[in-house]
Amino acid sequence: MAAKLDYRWHLRHLMADRGMFSTTDLLPPLAQRDINLSSSQVYRLVVERPERLSLKILMALLDILDCTMDDLIEPVAAGAAQRPKKAAAGGTAAESIGDLRPKRARIAPADQ
Repeated sequence: MAAKLDYRWHLRHLMADRGMFSTTDLLPPLAQRDINLSSSQVYRLVVERPERLSLKILMALLDILDCTMDDLIEPVAAGAAQRPKKAAAGGTAAESIGDLRPKRARIAPADQ
């Protein structure tokens, strides 16, 4: 019996590795390649696993992120496709994308 396959979608992680922390950062590079998506379509593409994807969009993403299809799509066994659980408070999660986000600035009053 053949094993059931699934996949992991690494678009958000690849974007973060390249300093693209907002989903709308993809809009201008996609538009340069004649792919016009709304901001909500790009958001869903980044944060969700796409079930159907145009090959033009896939090739544009590979070009924009300068990566291979193996970097973007990871085949896994069907049971292992769930999202990794978040680390408990005070713990660390392996390959946590939260570590790649910029830290919020704290502004103190001028009299201190």
